[in-house]
Amino acid sequence: MKQVLLIDAYAWIYRSYYAIRLLTNSQGQPTNAIFAMLRFLLKLEDEYPDFDGVFVFDCGKPKHRLELAPQYKANRPPMPDELKQQTGIIRDLICDFGWQIIEQENWEADDLIGCLVNTFQNRDFRIVSGDKDLSQLIQSPRVEMLIPSQDGKTLQKRGDAETIEKFGVPPCAIRDYLALIGDTSDNIPGIEGIGPKTAAQLLQQFGSIDAMLSAPDQIKRETLRTKITGNCEKLTINRQLVSLLTEPEPGMTLTEEQFLRKAPDYAKILKTAENLELRSTYKDLQKRCSTSIKADEKAGEWEQGELF
Repeated sequence: MKQVLLIDAYAWIYRSYYAIRLLTNSQGQPTNAIFAMLRFLLKLEDEYPDFDGVFVFDCGKPKHRLELAPQYKANRPPMPDELKQQTGIIRDLICDFGWQIIEQENWEADDLIGCLVNTFQNRDFRIVSGDKDLSQLIQSPRVEMLIPSQDGKTLQKRGDAETIEKFGVPPCAIRDYLALIGDTSDNIPGIEGIGPKTAAQLLQQFGSIDAMLSAPDQIKRETLRTKITGNCEKLTINRQLVSLLTEPEPGMTLTEEQFLRKAPDYAKILKTAENLELRSTYKDLQKRCSTSIKADEKAGEWEQGELF
């Protein structure tokens, strides 16, 4: 079976929006995020043509996290109006490229990705995202991440070894690592005075927060020991906040058919690029459109030949 790309949709949409600024067409319509996402979709088509896959969208905040921490993600500003104007066209482009979309009300994309990875144990997944909390899903060779390089030009593999190199802990310890240091992007405060290096050292020594709390006398520095033992409840809540859901809720339908990709409709994509005056990609799309039409004509000739 084909490997499956699970693409964290809004992570890439926001990345696209901030990567290129102040791009509009002659009507003043913002097109920067559309342009960057179009290039990203073409990159996926060129570099991962033999993969199945799906774009996974956030659709609200999970109730269980808000009950634990009402301030969860409260620090995030609303979507910029210029980006909001582009999201509908981006969703259409995703579908025009042959991808399906998965979203569920009051579910975050990371949790849906966790459910897909856990539900379909027979499939190999590549999670296309730079979000560090998704590293906790790298529990076997069948699950890896593809993260953007520093210059944004390539996607780099993150497996077990790369996770250890990046964070100092294996994927199975990522939840405890984040519980200790917090996650500013999600407005989850960590334990004051414990940064990435200290958190990694503690988990290298103990393996987990539970083991740490079971033997606090083995924490050599008294100030550090006091911080850990004095924040048991906070650590418990933080770990629940950063732990991804891996079980679908009742009534949620997840099927392998949702991974299937269709061939891109280059004629439709070309029309969108033309309407939005995305000239730098227009010629490339013209070539692809021409190739696609010729391939369809050839396939039609073969089918007709088979009839006789």
